[in-house]
Amino acid sequence: MPKTMIFSRLFSATLITIFLAGCLNDSSDSSDSDTLALSMSTLSSDPKQVSGNDVLIGLEGEDAGTFSDMDQLEFWLNDIQITPTIREGRHGTEILVKGLTEGSNRLELHHVDEGPLSTLVLEVHPITGPIFSGPQQYPFVCTVTTELGKQPLVDTEGDTGFPVFDEDDNQIGLSRDCSIEPYVTFVYRTTGGSWAPLPDDGSRPADMATTELTDGSTVDFIVRQERGTINRFIYSFATLAELGDEPWEASDTNWNGRLLFHFQGGVGIGHSQASFSNSRALQVDTLEKGYAVIYSTGTRTSDHYNLQRGGETALMVKEHFIKRFGVPDYTVAIGGSGGGIQQYVYSQNHPDLLDGGVPQYSYPDMVTQTIHIGDCELLEYYMDATDRGNSKWQTTANRSLLVGLNAEDAYPDPFAEAKTTLGYSTAPGMTECIPAWRGLTPLVMNPKFGSADNQELMEPDGVMDEVRWTHYSDLKNIYGVDGDGEPRTLYDNVGVQYGLQALVDNNITKAEFLKLNAEIGGWKKPSEMEQEGFPFLGSLEDVMANPSLFDPWSSRNMNLSPGDGTPAPRTAGDLEAIEAAYTSGLVFDGQLNMPVIDWRHYLEEVLDMHNSHQSFSARQRIINKMGDAGNQVIWFTDTRPTDYSGDEPEPQENSNQTWLALEVLHDWITNIQNNPEMTIAENRPDAAEDACFDTNGDQIASGDDVWNGILNNNMEGTCTAQFQTYTTSRMVAGGPIEGSIFKCSLKPVATALSDGTYGETSFTPEEVDRLKEIFPDGVCDYSQPDQGRPAG
Repeated sequence: MPKTMIFSRLFSATLITIFLAGCLNDSSDSSDSDTLALSMSTLSSDPKQVSGNDVLIGLEGEDAGTFSDMDQLEFWLNDIQITPTIREGRHGTEILVKGLTEGSNRLELHHVDEGPLSTLVLEVHPITGPIFSGPQQYPFVCTVTTELGKQPLVDTEGDTGFPVFDEDDNQIGLSRDCSIEPYVTFVYRTTGGSWAPLPDDGSRPADMATTELTDGSTVDFIVRQERGTINRFIYSFATLAELGDEPWEASDTNWNGRLLFHFQGGVGIGHSQASFSNSRALQVDTLEKGYAVIYSTGTRTSDHYNLQRGGETALMVKEHFIKRFGVPDYTVAIGGSGGGIQQYVYSQNHPDLLDGGVPQYSYPDMVTQTIHIGDCELLEYYMDATDRGNSKWQTTANRSLLVGLNAEDAYPDPFAEAKTTLGYSTAPGMTECIPAWRGLTPLVMNPKFGSADNQELMEPDGVMDEVRWTHYSDLKNIYGVDGDGEPRTLYDNVGVQYGLQALVDNNITKAEFLKLNAEIGGWKKPSEMEQEGFPFLGSLEDVMANPSLFDPWSSRNMNLSPGDGTPAPRTAGDLEAIEAAYTSGLVFDGQLNMPVIDWRHYLEEVLDMHNSHQSFSARQRIINKMGDAGNQVIWFTDTRPTDYSGDEPEPQENSNQTWLALEVLHDWITNIQNNPEMTIAENRPDAAEDACFDTNGDQIASGDDVWNGILNNNMEGTCTAQFQTYTTSRMVAGGPIEGSIFKCSLKPVATALSDGTYGETSFTPEEVDRLKEIFPDGVCDYSQPDQGRPAG
């Protein structure tokens, strides 16, 4: 592949090229034509985002492709001549420059005869971070002790941090950054399908497996794994190795040039280095083909959901891999749930990080999920308690009329008996709100709910009690704080007409619609919330002794109607916080700068949180932003009945299309590299098309029309008919499928009555007065953008 094509995908550099020949002479001097046209660019990172004490440099310019006499070049760092490491990379000469210092560094390229050729200004940041994500969280809990069995390095300053012990368990200091020295281990894959340490004596174990690489060659399945800390989080580099390799001189002979970043999901609230997943760090299916695999606990959203911090960590981890192993042919990603979200969001925010991805059972992002999931407990409480006398809510399917999400009788509410005993309404089954989303509102909003593993070890004793345990506090660097120093919040339901579509479809009455919207209420401010009840804390035995402890809805933290007909107050989101969610890149706004194959195994029937409409929510956002979604392919696999025995839903054997997706992406990315003048969509190979698969992994149908009927009004496509999708409470309330409106624009009730908002429903004068009383500021106008969305 031509070097210029590879460099076009690398981090661009701000180059200051100085040509001395002719600068002091007349412009007609013919010596200008003999000037050596060489300049420098950074290969490992943006020049303003270098971390650590080294950087990988490449040569550019008209003469870069033919120049070979490296002995004629000199490198000067901060006015001192240095001797960098010059190596031949996969795509040309790579120059590793060491000795950088934090702050601004000036790197100059000279020719022994012609003098200075170019200058590169580098902004260098500590390997512990941050670069651009703002002040780091403290207190911060180290987990290298439990995850890797390593004690962190002792800080030389400060009297607050995680305790560090020597081998005799004597405390020898404190650590605020949880850093360790990087180290290397070698493992091999056994013929029994497990990992085992490679013998120190260099012998080849009898049970060592072999593997076939993408080029068809067969090699021993040996892996070099490097682990350490970058941006305070635990990282891993895994590459195929050879018997006899030295730890820091490992061969890259068996590396196929493809780099895989394995992101991980979940939702957390920070203040921890997080758990380390070796199964993801040693991703077998890709390692066995010759891919290099990189991983970090900082790109695991179950630790924190700060995608500024996560994107920063991803950039730094890839940067240090490149400095260690060289520039890859391309970088792709896989990851489920939050691991899929990161692919969408990082492609938008950091276009040069990834060249393609396979978001698995993803959402477009997580912060916009709080828009409708914040409604879940409000609606469930309304049906269970406020409107308990309405028998309609004792039919499980009817509950979807309000929440939009799927509901199934096959999954009984675990607290149905307790609800009945305590006088609440219930149904034989559940909506997705209960098994999938219960507890998210406390996690996002309630500062008294939450903790971090090992937090009891943080010094000084009790320092973790000062932490505000909410998503909003975790991201206060982004959302900002109000006049009281409290984190600004996103959730808003002012003007939301719950159950609107059910009213239009005659599935609820006008009286039910008015009662619902008058009494649904909203959430208290986080600073006003109190600790949760059962099932978050305590036991059923405690509840029987004190029924007030029973609160699976977090109703103690709701603003409800006083009961005299006065409408319950709604919750107003903070416009500054909403604007920050957009401008910071926390919201996937549809700017997709790479090809993706959005794959999910179908989980609707088990009420799993990874609901199917999310793929199309992402697609609609892409269409809204870019005009079409030719860079996104959607694949569904039928995995019914679903294996839900583990921590995350797993596809059945032979029903995981991830490897197939990576192979299709290889062809797609190769086309893009070979045809840079064409768009991503124009470079799609034939196999990169929408499709769905059966439980055996066999394709059911493929093509541009298989998902018809979801985002258009065309006849239902083959895959659409096979896989039912559901909606959300905000879609039921008239909102769009993209689901990214935090604070809706408002229109007067009088306008809504005349513009068809209510379909064929007509209201009496008294009912109109009640609507105006419920919605004094107006109702949502979803034809207008989010009030907090920046213009442009």
